[in-house]
Amino acid sequence: MIRLLGIDPGLRFTGWGVVESDGNRLRHVADGVISTEAISDVPLRLKFLDDALAVLLERFAPDEAAVEETYVNRNATATLKLGYARGVALLAPARRGIPVFEYGAKTVKMAVVGTGNADKVQVGLMVRRLLPGAVQGRADAADALAVAICHAHHRTALKWKVPA
Repeated sequence: MIRLLGIDPGLRFTGWGVVESDGNRLRHVADGVISTEAISDVPLRLKFLDDALAVLLERFAPDEAAVEETYVNRNATATLKLGYARGVALLAPARRGIPVFEYGAKTVKMAVVGTGNADKVQVGLMVRRLLPGAVQGRADAADALAVAICHAHHRTALKWKVPA
């Protein structure tokens, strides 16, 4: 059994989800959202995010982490700020020696819903179906669990492709 942390990075809201994977069986452990919305200074938001991720990493002790890749939108400033949060999300587990994997949004949606064009509602519904007991207050937590599910599927598929 392996414990996986999925992270959906954001400067205001970073979703996180922890699942345990045993072959093709998944079990929900925990999920939530780190909110920096009340902090106006970007460097302080990043520090808060790093501190919160450190607490989660200590508490749940994941074996591997998976982070959703940044999508580029029309607002370059928003994309850049999202990149800051993503950098923290990549660094926090790596600093602790935890392998970090990255998945694009379409890959995550394909792994969870079966189509790369799924919307947030469809992702949330499938996450709840695949992980009974998962309760997400925000879509960010469902997205993070979806990243963890995606990684679980991909790592299982890779295991079968590795020559003995």
